[in-house]
Amino acid sequence: MMDYRTRAVRWAISSAALLAFAGNTSGEALASNSGKGEVIRLEATPATTQFGWYDNAQAPVLRIHSGDTVVMETLIHGHAQIVPDVTIEQMTARAKQEQIDSPGRGVHSLTGPVYVEEAKPGDTLKIEIGHIVPTSYGLNFNYPGFAGAFPKQFPQGQLKYFYLDLASQRFQFAPDIFVPLRPFPGIVSVARAEPGRFGTVPPGPFGGNLDINEMVSGTTLYLPVFVDGGLLWSGDSHAAQGNGEVNLTALETAFKELPLKVSVLKGVKLDWPRIETPTHWIAIGYDRDLNVGYELLQQQTIKLIAEQERLSPEAARARMLATWDCRISEVVNLLKGTYCMVPKATNVSAPVLPIRANSDYLVTYAADKDLNKAMDVASLAMIDKLTTEKHMSRLDAYSLASIAMDCRLGSPATAEREVHCLMKKSYWTGE
Repeated sequence: MMDYRTRAVRWAISSAALLAFAGNTSGEALASNSGKGEVIRLEATPATTQFGWYDNAQAPVLRIHSGDTVVMETLIHGHAQIVPDVTIEQMTARAKQEQIDSPGRGVHSLTGPVYVEEAKPGDTLKIEIGHIVPTSYGLNFNYPGFAGAFPKQFPQGQLKYFYLDLASQRFQFAPDIFVPLRPFPGIVSVARAEPGRFGTVPPGPFGGNLDINEMVSGTTLYLPVFVDGGLLWSGDSHAAQGNGEVNLTALETAFKELPLKVSVLKGVKLDWPRIETPTHWIAIGYDRDLNVGYELLQQQTIKLIAEQERLSPEAARARMLATWDCRISEVVNLLKGTYCMVPKATNVSAPVLPIRANSDYLVTYAADKDLNKAMDVASLAMIDKLTTEKHMSRLDAYSLASIAMDCRLGSPATAEREVHCLMKKSYWTGE
């Protein structure tokens, strides 16, 4: 049996960052309740997994202490019903029947919930993501004529399976197209405060289906706690995903190992999740309307910078504009997502986003007063570009864009909302 204690990777947040993170200016240390630091394997079985629902009345499948690491096994979509012999026709029929039998249910498989003994409402869970080990295959699909960003433009559905080359950390999309693997959990969630069953599709302050592709091994997620024990789930496991996730799905997979070291930050209150990488903080903004999510994103980014660097809101906004590096995480989960990469270093400037192709990227660009329209135009233009310039079928272009396109937000200092969608030319091995 594998010794999971040797596989749990730990990172630490500095005490200064913790003080700023909590808005604490008194200089008093903030305590994180620590248990024995045990590492517990949580296998994905019928008893430890759910299909498409969160419910804060769900009995915990595991109880841990602050400072422990749970190494989760996760299942692929549909409670492991989507396997390589399933067709898009079977999937479509099943999805339509599910919405008749269980309206609102998500397609996601969840492992959990895990009860964290010290967690109480008003606390924050610090969740450090260790070394992720995916299974050997992944899939991507779009339903025929419904769901996704462009259902009317794609009345035909498609389901593609891929072998994941874990040795080279890439997968072959087509004979001449190779895309790097970058596994991350699409869903890490705590329970909502409200009782009842909730579908797993929309994200929210509880985390959930954030689909932020920066949540890879070595990053830390901070989630506010709403109920005793927090109740932690994970699922929607991804091997790679583009910014936008336009056809509804990423490179969907399952994880053999998802180590999550969970610590309770007592009295640290958040209104929305935050993410920390070794080099950046990440603020997020989600709403049904991308314009509203974009405004929330700016508020959250200014708040984060003001707390981290102890700046006035005006100075924090100036720093946000000077370092602006923000993306569209997804536009297909009922709530549309945006996020900003806030550099920890003070000498980092905002990247210059191209508006036309260069030596490294295929590029499409759109500007509009309505960010929803700008995103639609720019991302659909990339699909068309892949079809015409790379001689791909439209369905394959849609699929590749969902897995590998990078849609970024222009600065809010401009009059119109700008979207730059990029695709790395290096994915084509002949170039």
